[in-house]
Amino acid sequence: MNAIELLKQDHERLKGLFEELTKTTERGVKKRAELLGKIELELTLHTHIEEDILYPAFKEAGSKEEDVMYYEAKEEHRAVEALVLPDLKATDPATPAFAGRAKVCKEMLEHHIEEEEEEMFPKAQELLGDKLDEIGAQMEQLKQQLKKELTRKAA
Repeated sequence: MNAIELLKQDHERLKGLFEELTKTTERGVKKRAELLGKIELELTLHTHIEEDILYPAFKEAGSKEEDVMYYEAKEEHRAVEALVLPDLKATDPATPAFAGRAKVCKEMLEHHIEEEEEEMFPKAQELLGDKLDEIGAQMEQLKQQLKKELTRKAA
């Protein structure tokens, strides 16, 4: 599968999970915890395949303009992984604070997705062209490997 198609599928899955999470109420503690676990797994897989495979190929093929996009995208990943998601996980799912933090996390994710899909992905298509199929295959392989490792650790 083409790398961009693969990432767009991930984006849709994550948006759906966040949509579901933000519709839950304080009474849905178990549902919130379950969705948060799924979101964390999907984000981890997605971030790894982007940062380990696509982003470096994009940066290498591009110029200074692509360098800026590369570092901005990495910083947005870092903000969610290091700050927003850990804060959300540490919040009691039976509180209104959880709903507020989930909404902020969803909005950050949507902003990041919009920038990638409207700016970075078209530029990647232009710069990498036919290589995107090969990159997509590498990303799919890494994703499956990481998913096995992460689910094994969680069990």
